[in-house]
Amino acid sequence: MKNIMKRNYKALLLLLLLAFASCSFTTKTFADPDKDKLLVQVVTYVLQQLHFDPVDFNDAFSKELFSDYIENLDPVKRYFYQSDIDDFKKFETNIDDQLKVYDITFFNVTYDRMIKRIEEAKQIYKEVLSEPFDFSKDETFNTDYEHVGYVKTKKEMKERWRQQLKFSTLSNYDDIYTEEKQAKEKDPSYVMKSEKEIEKEARESTLKSINIYFNDYFDDLQRDDWFSIYVNTIVEEFDPHTYYLAPRNKEEFDMKMSGKLEGIGARLQKRNDYIKIVELISGGPAWRSNELEVEDVILKVKQENEQYPVNIVGMRINDAIEYIKGPKGTKVTLTIKKVDGTIKDVTLTRDVIELQETYAKASIVKKGDMTFGVIDLPSFYLDFNNYKKLNAATDVKKEIEQMKTQGIEGLVLDLRNNGGGSLPAVVDMAGLFIKDGPVVQVRSTGEPKHVLEDRDKSITWDGPLVILVNELSASASEIMSAAMQDYKRAIIIGSKQTYGKGTVQNVLDLNNWVRNNTSGDLGALALTTQKYYRINGGSVQLEGVKSDVVVPDRYSYIDVGEKDKPNPLPWDEIDAANYSTWNNYLDYDETIKKSKERMSKNAQLKLIDENAKWVKSKIDDKIVPLNYKKYKEEMNLNDKEAERFEPIGDYKTNLTFESPNYEKELFAKDTTDLKEKRDRWHQSLSKDVYIEEAINVLQDLKTSNNIKKVATVKD
Repeated sequence: MKNIMKRNYKALLLLLLLAFASCSFTTKTFADPDKDKLLVQVVTYVLQQLHFDPVDFNDAFSKELFSDYIENLDPVKRYFYQSDIDDFKKFETNIDDQLKVYDITFFNVTYDRMIKRIEEAKQIYKEVLSEPFDFSKDETFNTDYEHVGYVKTKKEMKERWRQQLKFSTLSNYDDIYTEEKQAKEKDPSYVMKSEKEIEKEARESTLKSINIYFNDYFDDLQRDDWFSIYVNTIVEEFDPHTYYLAPRNKEEFDMKMSGKLEGIGARLQKRNDYIKIVELISGGPAWRSNELEVEDVILKVKQENEQYPVNIVGMRINDAIEYIKGPKGTKVTLTIKKVDGTIKDVTLTRDVIELQETYAKASIVKKGDMTFGVIDLPSFYLDFNNYKKLNAATDVKKEIEQMKTQGIEGLVLDLRNNGGGSLPAVVDMAGLFIKDGPVVQVRSTGEPKHVLEDRDKSITWDGPLVILVNELSASASEIMSAAMQDYKRAIIIGSKQTYGKGTVQNVLDLNNWVRNNTSGDLGALALTTQKYYRINGGSVQLEGVKSDVVVPDRYSYIDVGEKDKPNPLPWDEIDAANYSTWNNYLDYDETIKKSKERMSKNAQLKLIDENAKWVKSKIDDKIVPLNYKKYKEEMNLNDKEAERFEPIGDYKTNLTFESPNYEKELFAKDTTDLKEKRDRWHQSLSKDVYIEEAINVLQDLKTSNNIKKVATVKD
């Protein structure tokens, strides 16, 4: 999630209204009041004036923009010819000059050519799919589109489409063939379809799928949609977290911020030409299925009233989402390529996901005669309109106070997969564990640093504290972990380093920058305006937070961090803030040493590490066979290799988990399946080797003070 700081937004807006009042835009200043030109003027102006580290519009910028935009238009290189690229090359070093005068000639040329090539592609794919595929032929297909050149002739273009469509049809062929075999095994009298019939049916399935793709996707795209791609490519040159929200996307963003999402409950992201799951929303259909996880790739999408799925490989992220989301109660079947390389179909019933499912939740942990607490925090949420009504820090404080009545002797704060959220919320939350002092330092371009401090001298939890993180813990999660690490207040257990996002974003309504606008809604811009720093002066940008106890997980060797994104801002450091470390632990360093020794001998973690390496090897394998026999052999080999790692899911700790007493009282009158959700969560925790080690560390940590308990807690 992006950090959206209302206070900073108001300050920036006030400053600019005062400083640039005479520069307010108006469509009347243009001889041609074209909306696209107005949008370019507003976006480029805001980027140059407000971005934390604005990029110069020069030839180097122009070249990068040229390359990235062409890739965004045609990521799998099946529309443009080399001659098209050669024609476009004359703009390669002067797009910056066009932007300075709000000229959109480059966009117009590429747009017109793209529309022409799409019409040609419609004929090509129909011709290819009118002829049978020979799956006995020994040939391969290279999915590494980045290192494949553009074709030069129509014959080469048809051959590229043939290989890609054969690859898609091969998957359909395998599905049908497998169903036929299963029907035969179930009923020996069943007459299986011939290979010729199966091939024809698989090819027809591919044809219907791609027809849907072209008819529902390309034919519905307006010129504004294409222009949004261009604008987004421009803004993404500044950093990975600056992006343009077209009016339609802005509406979806506003709906998400209002508290409800409708769909499968998963956040998706495009990486290369694949749509990947990057977050599962707790309580949503995807989360409840127990069949999806972060880094799974969605290959196909099938609606419940359609016979054939739509292949979304190579599709733009917004268009893929349109296929996946849908009204509550409808079903969608996703063909998933798992992290380990296996492929499976998962059917989900769409639902309305209340964002309350992403709020903090707690569990009481029993180990022998000792009692501990675990708090899972999916995000640092906050209601800017009513800070007291909704605040992650307040909720965590309440959970701690409730668990203290049950005598917990240590606390685990689980920030794994927590992508961040509100900066004020994380400052308040850090204050629950320290007396007072700085939590994070924030800096805007050309301005002195600002130290955000906890000024409340009370401490909600002064006992042993462990924080769990992984590669997907980002932004506010990194602020929290870094502060607790710098204070030596908590021991951090998890990945070698966290995500590495050390920037702050504001969402600006672009319509506020235009006077007398008659061109319609311009959308919004999420803009990086600040960087934040640890209290020791270092940035988490790119480097993340390095765990005190490093443990492997399945993402250990996958490129998922900020450093692996295009155009990230650099790492730097500033002066340290004035702070004193926590002095209540008697054996802080010794506890870390003991944990490292345990982890180095843990058989479960060794298996997880082997699995992570294997997964990485599969991701790096870009050559796929188009011979069915070899394809099936490779699939079977993957399945067999994956069996070696099945014991990972069978792991069981000796810990017992239960809901806090106050929550148990809610179960009897609950109508939202709360007990079922908590039972599933507890079952997952009981198999979690990382939680197990966190509890071991809490046992080892000795403090110089007695844990304060409370007698009663007000709701």
